[in-house]
Amino acid sequence: MTEVTGSEVRNPAAAVTTGWTARVTGCGSALPERRMTNHELATMVDTSDEWIAQRTGIKERRIAADGENTSDLATRAALAALKQAGISGADVDLIVLATCTPDRTMPATAVRVQAAIGMTGGIAFDVQAVCSGFVFALSVADNMIRLGQVRTAVVIGAETMSRIIDWTDRNSCVLFGDGAGAVVLRAERQEAGQPPKGILSTHLHSDGRHQDKIHTDGGTSSTQTAGKMHLEGREVFLHAVVNLAEASQEALAANGLTQADLDWVIPHQANQRIVQTLGDKLHLPKEKVVLTVDHHGNTSAASIPLALAEAVEDGRIKENDLVLMPAMGSGFTWGAALIRW
Repeated sequence: MTEVTGSEVRNPAAAVTTGWTARVTGCGSALPERRMTNHELATMVDTSDEWIAQRTGIKERRIAADGENTSDLATRAALAALKQAGISGADVDLIVLATCTPDRTMPATAVRVQAAIGMTGGIAFDVQAVCSGFVFALSVADNMIRLGQVRTAVVIGAETMSRIIDWTDRNSCVLFGDGAGAVVLRAERQEAGQPPKGILSTHLHSDGRHQDKIHTDGGTSSTQTAGKMHLEGREVFLHAVVNLAEASQEALAANGLTQADLDWVIPHQANQRIVQTLGDKLHLPKEKVVLTVDHHGNTSAASIPLALAEAVEDGRIKENDLVLMPAMGSGFTWGAALIRW
């Protein structure tokens, strides 16, 4: 929830006092079967495994099969998260799906997932903030839970980035992959006198002056095509490391915490250099920074929930751990979410 006082804009989600908090009770992920290695890419465009790995840390990425849509990956991730949470689609009040690669211009991809998981009531809609999408979607669901509007939400990040990549541009096609991740959020009463758990706060920003730094050259109202992606890598890198660090510090300060309190940082998996530079800026040992870009590539809105699901599944994230999730994407959009597990 954004509070505006004069010229000051703050985002103190933790200050909402309804007594409800959003707890993560399930995580899930879905990846296409096809693995595209750097060696395979080198047969398609002028590049090499060494060139890609050295600059990005990426070794392989998953590519959706013909006929495999964003909604298919999103549905599988949602069902996996629901299974871990021990509930069904019929128990869900809200789906917020973050994607920049929807199945159709309309309706929202979220309603296709809604039908697929057996959710016949409630609310389902998409959020478009590109690589920051999952954090934006998480913030929307968190605030609706805090306000008592819904009790159970599924938040999904899902992308088929391979559909908007220019496979002749080695500067961009080597970076991206397809996949989906999801979390189940459930409303819980905050116990008086106990340290808060669940989503502590979310912090969102955007600056449209930089909209052309990462963009597609198409759109429904301009060209009637989806278009292909273009990016200015150096400019994006410079903004990313600053914005990710500032959003991270903002989240910690809003909750009276410091980097020393963090157990895990799960940043948007743009590339290895950005992730490692963020860890350095936060003075964190690399062991506390979850890195999955080597085998997922940059999956845009799916990257954080994919990495989160992996870290939960392998046992790294445990109860009471403090988890920071910062992201930045096209727009520019950026933000962070802080969760006590």
